[in-house]
Amino acid sequence: MYKILKAEKLAEKIYLMDVEAPRVASHCQPGQFIIAKIDEVGERIPLTICDYNREAGTITIVFQIVGASTERMAMLQAGDAFMDFVGPLGCASEFVNEDLEELKNKKFLFVAGGVGAAPVYPQVKWMHEHGIAVDVIVGSKTKDLILLEEEMKAVAGNLYITTDDGSYQRKGMVTEVIKDLVVNNGKKYDVCVAIGPMIMMKFVCLLTKDLGIPTIVSMNPIMVDGTGMCGACRLTVGGKVKFACVDGPEFDGHLVNFDEAMKRQQMYKTEEGRAILRLHEGDTHHGGCGQCGGDK
Repeated sequence: MYKILKAEKLAEKIYLMDVEAPRVASHCQPGQFIIAKIDEVGERIPLTICDYNREAGTITIVFQIVGASTERMAMLQAGDAFMDFVGPLGCASEFVNEDLEELKNKKFLFVAGGVGAAPVYPQVKWMHEHGIAVDVIVGSKTKDLILLEEEMKAVAGNLYITTDDGSYQRKGMVTEVIKDLVVNNGKKYDVCVAIGPMIMMKFVCLLTKDLGIPTIVSMNPIMVDGTGMCGACRLTVGGKVKFACVDGPEFDGHLVNFDEAMKRQQMYKTEEGRAILRLHEGDTHHGGCGQCGGDK
């Protein structure tokens, strides 16, 4: 059992938990995720690691209520426990393995939309701990939905916050802030990391491609099973079939077919949609094995 040490509501339908998971904490890196399961009848829920404390042996997760399982999870309190808390899974962010001196010569821009602030935070924190100052844009619909503002302030070189309705700081989409920084203020970036809703990542990538800024995105939003067996996170990257949970979750955003991924994400939610996907995708539907049965 994996004890919950802290349970906090951050915003409407958005929750944060610190979980006692020493093995995961000792091995995880920014960009990776865990799979949580409340009990024997609960669903497996993949969640990006928001933070970790190796000394205390804890993992921080942030999640949004989107269905019955996450609603049950939101009812858990400090002192309760998860039956399973598996990880770290997925590939770590590429910069973790880059030469540190070369990394220090690059200018990074991190863009977080909504709950995407959770997976962006450990990456920015890692940069800060290694002496690299980065610019961060955090966007949400309203002020009340801005997440981890104080935590982000503590590790970001420059933090820019924007809201769709203008209720806090800037008004507008994150793409407008990117354009303002690059076009109007002459900022130069070597890499952009964008994490948030699929539609946000799509339009960030369209803009950064025009601006000539290589961009990394996290496809965690389309994961369901987290092991490559269900086929839910199948996507096309640079014309090749990939699976977010085993090949990612991070990919070159300029190569991701977002339209296909978003359409597939909607289809996968219905039994008829899954049947159509099985028919069209054949042996590559379930992680490429064609044998696991997946959602049959």
